Amino acid sequence: MIELGGNIKLKGFSELDAATLIVVKKIVGNYTKKLTSDHPDFTELLLELNQTEDQKFNINANFSRKSGELTSNVDGGNIFFAISEALEGINPKSKK
Repeated sequence: MIELGGNIKLKGFSELDAATLIVVKKIVGNYTKKLTSDHPDFTELLLELNQTEDQKFNINANFSRKSGELTSNVDGGNIFFAISEALEGINPKSKK
């Protein structure tokens, strides 16, 4: 498990190549900054990556806050889009 800043955890991401992991960390960091400003009671973000046999990416996002948890689950062929969609899915303030 990879930990970013103490309250962000990435599970299953250690198998990615270094260049992909750098981009993943940037995406997660930017979304976390937005999530923490929208939800000041933020306690932890856990992203779990599972890769299927047909090379699809399954991202489970769990956003913990004092007032409850928000979860999202996304499947996609592009890891970056799947992560972005999963993180958008746990932020009710971003939904229109």
